[in-house]
Amino acid sequence: MAKLFGFSIEDTSPKSPSVVSPVPQTNEDGVDNYIASGFYGQYIDIEGVYRSEHDLIKRYREMAINPECDGAIEDIVNEAIVSDLYDSPVEIELSNLNASDKLKKKIREEFKYLKEILDFDKKSHEIFRNWYVDGRLYYLKVIDVKNPQDGIQELRFIDPMKMRFIRQEKKVNKRDYLNLNKSAEEQKFFAPEIEEYFLYTPTPNYPTGMISGGASQKGAVKIAKDSITYVTSGLVDRNKGTVLSYLHKAIKALNQLRMIEDSLVIYRLSRAPERRIFYIDVGNLPKVKAEQYLKEVMSRYRNKLVYDANTGEIRDDRKFMSMLEDFWLPRREGGRGTEITTLPGGQNLGELTDVEYFQKKLYRALNVPESRIASDGGFNLGRSSEILRDELKFAKFVGRLRKRFANMFNDMLRTQLILKNIVSPEDWEIMSDHIQYDFLYDNQFAELKESELINNRLATLATIEPYIGKYYSTEYVRKKVLHQTDSEIIEIDEQIEDEIQKGILPDPSQVDPITGEPLPQGSEQTTGYGMEGMGQDGMSMGEVPQEPNLDQQSVDMQKQLTKDAKKAEI
Repeated sequence: MAKLFGFSIEDTSPKSPSVVSPVPQTNEDGVDNYIASGFYGQYIDIEGVYRSEHDLIKRYREMAINPECDGAIEDIVNEAIVSDLYDSPVEIELSNLNASDKLKKKIREEFKYLKEILDFDKKSHEIFRNWYVDGRLYYLKVIDVKNPQDGIQELRFIDPMKMRFIRQEKKVNKRDYLNLNKSAEEQKFFAPEIEEYFLYTPTPNYPTGMISGGASQKGAVKIAKDSITYVTSGLVDRNKGTVLSYLHKAIKALNQLRMIEDSLVIYRLSRAPERRIFYIDVGNLPKVKAEQYLKEVMSRYRNKLVYDANTGEIRDDRKFMSMLEDFWLPRREGGRGTEITTLPGGQNLGELTDVEYFQKKLYRALNVPESRIASDGGFNLGRSSEILRDELKFAKFVGRLRKRFANMFNDMLRTQLILKNIVSPEDWEIMSDHIQYDFLYDNQFAELKESELINNRLATLATIEPYIGKYYSTEYVRKKVLHQTDSEIIEIDEQIEDEIQKGILPDPSQVDPITGEPLPQGSEQTTGYGMEGMGQDGMSMGEVPQEPNLDQQSVDMQKQLTKDAKKAEI
């Protein structure tokens, strides 16, 4: 077999030899039909829907150019990827990761580096749109083969029409297969090993839509699986083994919309003008002479004016006949003689119900709310309880798209961390489930919803505040009640400390915890401790103890609050 281009990350985790299964490893990328010959088949659709993956991607891209379809795609991409002047479209979230702060910091730094070489902050809209339209995304991870510990040096986009993912059985020698340390029963249920790689064709040629999967194809290069970042839409046609785009459901709806628009234009052009009908009396003339007489009358009275769209002029053209000119009909003797009548034009030329129906059908096929079609309708910024169900479904759909698209960052980050020896492949398998990606959110009701959430959280905080330090810790309240992430907690603490040093906020050590007012200059918050001339119980030397009064109770309460505050800080 030809040597694979690129690099591979070997999984060193031990596998038990007693684990056998007749079912091969499952996959969700649509490459289900693997065979041992080194070739993989393409589905031939005799109905002409699509013959190969190449034709399918080409159709998706043609659909994206259509104005109605392009508007719906832009709505989806703009909701999923929000471009802001100050914030990045996506950040990594490590609150659920059980790791040290040092490791989290390194992971954040590497993620930021990957976004920089990907130029994601500037090209995020184009990257997400290409993935959504094509249904798949390929990036080549370029590294320094002499110094792989330097990590990924460059990420290069690959046209999906030039790349194919291939899965095939490994060729196993029959003698070696029989000599495996397995019993006869285990060998019966032994699933063959699967080889996975990518096939890159710089100048693909698709005369019939059939492509061989072998490396013998002219100019084809076999690339190792770990060298490519491969992200699919998650939609797979299980009957044909093909990855689909989210545009696939809209193919029929878009074709119907195109046909109804074309038929509407033809009907309006043909039925818009009022035409005259000339009934010419030809008497008892023979057929040939009757036709000749009719043509003479037509050429005598017909004055055909044609609008030239190229020059913008109106010209007299008598050489051509069209469906928009008058009708000339002969009438025999005994009839009503020569007669001229008028054929009325279309009466329902303003009807657009059919077009609007198929527009809504197209938007429904793309999971976009129908209410977004009307451009003249304003957005009512009411309470979140007044938001339509379609908008909520659309927000959840965009959330699923983000989850699937984030697999691109997961694969790139995995390669980067393993190459730089920050984590091992085994550790990554455990950590990857707890790494999340926070996309900048900008839905139509996001601001209103966020405002209501903040008000509810502050109300809950006011209720739970008396129990902080007794039943709840400060960290628990910040994470569970205020829903602050680790990075937000660190950032807020740094901001508070900076504002205290600048004098914007008062120093907590110089504030009375009971009244909230600043303490007098020279006094300490821990009244009764360490002050000159005071005993351990807060009384002057030689002072006779007296019955505790309200002032003494306030001092005791102040001491207890100070102790609780110190415990909370610890």
